[in-house]
Amino acid sequence: MNRLLMIFFMCCLPLITHGAVTGEPVVYRQGETQMKGYLAYDDAVQDKRPGILVVHEWWGHNDYARSRAEQLAGMGFTALAVDMYGDGKQADHPKDAGRFAGEVKKNMDSAAARFEAAMKLLQSHKTVVQDEISAIGYCFGGGIVLEMARRGLDLDLVGSFHGSLPTSSPAAKGVVKAEVLVFNGADDPFVKAEHIEAFMSEMDQAEVKYSFTNYPGAKHSFTNPGADKFGEAFELPLQYNRAADEQSWDVLSKALKAIYGE
Repeated sequence: MNRLLMIFFMCCLPLITHGAVTGEPVVYRQGETQMKGYLAYDDAVQDKRPGILVVHEWWGHNDYARSRAEQLAGMGFTALAVDMYGDGKQADHPKDAGRFAGEVKKNMDSAAARFEAAMKLLQSHKTVVQDEISAIGYCFGGGIVLEMARRGLDLDLVGSFHGSLPTSSPAAKGVVKAEVLVFNGADDPFVKAEHIEAFMSEMDQAEVKYSFTNYPGAKHSFTNPGADKFGEAFELPLQYNRAADEQSWDVLSKALKAIYGE
């Protein structure tokens, strides 16, 4: 009986640890909507550190977004995998994913409010330097972090991985505070040549510090090791590309180090 009670107790613990990294499910609100995120940090580090927001793919807040938060935590940051759909909602079919993403994108004021709610939660954490916040996003999330940069949110760096580029609200000169990094698959059919040209022209005209990297042979969702499974199941051009994944993460890591130091 004591052994059964111990197993039950361990299963109910709210914290998940991987080495020195602690992962903690968090619940926060934006208006009437409950959001379910995931906070990761190295509890062995005593000093406060920068915070990084991680915005999920169109599938919703899932293990992949959490794994990226844990990876950032292992690098010495506190990372929050955010929930942009509400209530931790996830999709297992492209139709649902597209519907969830579309609902958020059609009201960017609401999307910004949800993003800022997550940002405030991260800033208030005991481990975070309040004015040192950056954000990265994947696919849907990559488009979201670009929109947040365009809106002039107080972010140091924004990294978009295989994210959407078009916008109905182009960046205005002097508004964007963040350095912007875009990592794109050169063989991603969802990102057209005209999208890239328009994005780079927009950034140049707004005098944004940015970089755009195209990875030859890389398709959509090239950073996600689970991309092939979804691609095959739904006949979509999704494919993991280890080289592009590792190279883009290395660029991001160096950029964060340049901003925040060791």
